[in-house]
Amino acid sequence: MQQYFAIKAHHPETLLFYRMGDFYELFYDDAKKAASLLDITLTARGKAQGEAIPMAGVPYHAVEQYLARLLKLGESVAICEQIGDPAKSKGPVKREVVRILTPGTVTDEFLLEDRRDNILVAIHVTQEKRATQYGLAAIDLSGGRFSVQILHSVEQLHNELGRLSPAETLHAEQIQLPILKDYACTRRPDWHFEQESAEDILKTQFNTHDLSGFGCAD
Repeated sequence: MQQYFAIKAHHPETLLFYRMGDFYELFYDDAKKAASLLDITLTARGKAQGEAIPMAGVPYHAVEQYLARLLKLGESVAICEQIGDPAKSKGPVKREVVRILTPGTVTDEFLLEDRRDNILVAIHVTQEKRATQYGLAAIDLSGGRFSVQILHSVEQLHNELGRLSPAETLHAEQIQLPILKDYACTRRPDWHFEQESAEDILKTQFNTHDLSGFGCAD
């Protein structure tokens, strides 16, 4: 299990689908959560420190239907594949995460819900002259639409989230907003929302010298 623990340490809040032969296996808390959400059997594989290791699994040839269900429920999944040759491996077969699926970034048609935009939003809260402002960015990767706006109250933010109905919401770890309890949220480090680096990323992405054409130069 050392290989599993090493890989899982890089994806602590993501369900890890760990390829073992013809199955993707999940262990410990991942197994318990997947068994509950997918209504699959929770079993055990060996022992660690005298305790049975919880395990659940899905066949690789049917994995798409399980991934679609998890994404619809707001869960993110890391796909860990065998990349080594079992016949040539001395010890555990080499594995690595080859893809991470999140509700707001998936673009595969078979994983998307029909008749619904798959929108990813990011929220950033700032204080301007003792007034709280809410920056809201939204993107639909499958449709190529991107927008940003500033909202001036929690009510406005709540209404806009209701209109967008995002598949996934990103926000800084320090943010505590009760209205987000009804959405699939992913916490990101606070430094991901630093203005200067965010502007540089957008200018590079859109190949432009400034963001005035997008209405967010300030």
